Amino acid sequence: MTLVDHPVPRMFVLACLATLALSSCDRFRGPKTAFDGAAAYAMVKTQVDFGPRVPGSPGWQKTGDWIVAQLKQLGDSVTEQRFMHVTPKGDTVPMRNIIGHIAPEKSQRVLYVTHWDTRPIAENDPVLGNRDKPIPGANDGASGVALLLQVAAALKKTPPTVGVDLLFVDGEDYGDFDTYSDTASNPNVLIGSTYYARHMSKDSLPLYGVLWDMIGDKDLNINQEGNSVADAPEVVSLVWGAARKLGYSKYFLNQTGETLIDDHVPFLDQGLHMIDVIDYDYGPKTTMTPQGWHHTLEDTPDKVSAQSLQIVGDVAVKLVTGN
Repeated sequence: MTLVDHPVPRMFVLACLATLALSSCDRFRGPKTAFDGAAAYAMVKTQVDFGPRVPGSPGWQKTGDWIVAQLKQLGDSVTEQRFMHVTPKGDTVPMRNIIGHIAPEKSQRVLYVTHWDTRPIAENDPVLGNRDKPIPGANDGASGVALLLQVAAALKKTPPTVGVDLLFVDGEDYGDFDTYSDTASNPNVLIGSTYYARHMSKDSLPLYGVLWDMIGDKDLNINQEGNSVADAPEVVSLVWGAARKLGYSKYFLNQTGETLIDDHVPFLDQGLHMIDVIDYDYGPKTTMTPQGWHHTLEDTPDKVSAQSLQIVGDVAVKLVTGN
């Protein structure tokens, strides 16, 4: 994903006032659903151990097969979309979207999305010699995958009130975000989400969608993303309302943050109300690292926490179970 605007200046978060509901001031005190944050963190490490998940690479092949195997154990059914992507330079790259289906008999459905690939270059790394290397992608890639797989595990214990489709899209981070608007007919980023969105039936769209991206940051502060607020405000209210009921307003901040080009955009373009749940403020920002750890070799498992995964996982489970 990439930043496209700062519509509202970043605000300082004030301490909770005594007049607010106690849930707004609550701190993390352990799991509140069947979601297992520790198991999710172990899955982050497993993916990083596979190596970079750049489309076509050995780590990509191992991780894709592993996701399918996990979904066969945890979900009701699994489907795949395999296709070849031709880059603007004429290179052909294999792509693989993976979809786990929970309660496929239910006609009313919710779509959860994350990307499972990792960026082939670390263009923000402070070491110039590292900038042509692929990133480890612990937070930017692995955290979202771990979240959705553990959502599937939680929904085995607490069945959802709606059908849930867990979509793992490929090629989100493959190319140049600066050219996205110029190559919208054949983008070199958001490849899997664009392909899936354009092949959806507009006659049977999900009730809504949520993209979960970069949600494992130890210092968890999730703003309301700009495109989400503009184009799917009711879904923002739904998600932030669930977080508030769980006592997680400390982490799901009631303020508008960055406006991003991310995997929710192709779905919004096709008429599905989808929001981006993302903690884009990842790691310390210095003159050498103005983007923090984003798209650097520092995106490693030690920057991710089981607690953050638990918090976001609780929200994801509550949304579709009511529990």
